[in-house]
Amino acid sequence: MTREEILAGLKEVLGVIRPKTDLSNIQDSTRLVHDLGIDSLSMMFMSLAIEEKFAFRFEQNQAPFETVGQVLDYIENIKK
Repeated sequence: MTREEILAGLKEVLGVIRPKTDLSNIQDSTRLVHDLGIDSLSMMFMSLAIEEKFAFRFEQNQAPFETVGQVLDYIENIKK
């Protein structure tokens, strides 16, 4: 799975969680909380949706993600 494919899947997830947010300019440096408005409840739903979309489970001790790039890196490493 390429990084571009992972990003496309992540955009699908974010589109469901934040339907009114413009996702066209998302970059690795895009901050989940400050730029996309993801709050703690949305972060939980996003995590569950990512697990379902990409067929894996996050580690229980996983630190919260701050940027889109961190999410992409994590999924990319899981899917190697």
